[in-house]
Amino acid sequence: MYFEAQKLSVGYSGKVLIRDISFSVERGKILSLIGPNGAGKSTILKTISRHLEKIAGAVTIEKDSIFRLSNKELAKKLSVMLTERIEPELMTCGQVVAMGRYPYTNNFGTLTAQDKALVSEALRMVRAQELADRPFSNISDGQRQRIMLARAICQQPAILILDEPTSYLDIRHKIELLDIMRKLASEKNVAIILSLHEIDLAAKISDHIICVKGDRIENCGAPEEVFTGDFIRSLYDIESGSFNTLLGSVELVAPQGEPDVFVLAGDGKGIPFYRQLQKNKQAFSTGIIFENDVDYQVASALSKSVVSAESFNPVSESKLKEAKALIDKARYFIDAGAKIGAYNKFNRELLEYARERGKTILQSPEKLFT
Repeated sequence: MYFEAQKLSVGYSGKVLIRDISFSVERGKILSLIGPNGAGKSTILKTISRHLEKIAGAVTIEKDSIFRLSNKELAKKLSVMLTERIEPELMTCGQVVAMGRYPYTNNFGTLTAQDKALVSEALRMVRAQELADRPFSNISDGQRQRIMLARAICQQPAILILDEPTSYLDIRHKIELLDIMRKLASEKNVAIILSLHEIDLAAKISDHIICVKGDRIENCGAPEEVFTGDFIRSLYDIESGSFNTLLGSVELVAPQGEPDVFVLAGDGKGIPFYRQLQKNKQAFSTGIIFENDVDYQVASALSKSVVSAESFNPVSESKLKEAKALIDKARYFIDAGAKIGAYNKFNRELLEYARERGKTILQSPEKLFT
């Protein structure tokens, strides 16, 4: 393994915060640390990047202990982007990025033409060329994140360590950052270790996940092994609401009480209605939804009265009866607008049933709350 931690214990002033940490990362792979605030993710990253003294254990790069390497030797192998804000006086963004080349410069810190080309390339990679001549002190927090990432990239590391790199970034720049991370790993053969709060992003970008909680590593493995609903609930002590591991979405607390509204859904059309009803604390029933339909994922989180059908199979008569029984109990019937085709003809039957029973049929939930 290129980078490895073995039986590492980390903490402050000799007091162990997390013990027996063992993991390894190959070049070209991405390892993400997830876990609650204050769990110790940053402490681990600061220790493996030598910003904190280890308490016990070993950290190696190509079998060499990082604690025996000189600062310049380590800087040529490993680059770090931590959460601490830096305030360089009277420096432009381009000059801040150029600091990443100092492990390779002479005693006077003179940049060669190649160094300058690498600075420009790093700025281009993070899409920040227009910031090169602007004072670093005058740019936004999100722009600072991109400049600091460019500085780390400019260092041409074999290992890149990032602590919460998506902090302060808007959705566009978060997506761009993920793209940059994957390109660095696959095209530049960089091993990347980072901490993330956005577990949906961790699932998408990572080859391996480490879950930090308490004084130990709670779980580790490939994203598909780690990201299960029950485990995420336990890791973050979620007592209300839920996190959908398939969609990467958070759903709030399901409305309580007997459902007074039935939603005819399918094909993802029901989700906006489910969430609007949840906002207004209105319990609802819904169906008939195939279990491979995206509506099913949200409906099952927000309602206990979901009539579902097995994917790729005909809907049984008993399911139709179950849905009709829920319609009977509801005062309102919402038609979410799912297109009726060959495989969901039962929707037409349920809509006609609601009309026959004199139910108030709506195309949106707003009239329920006005």
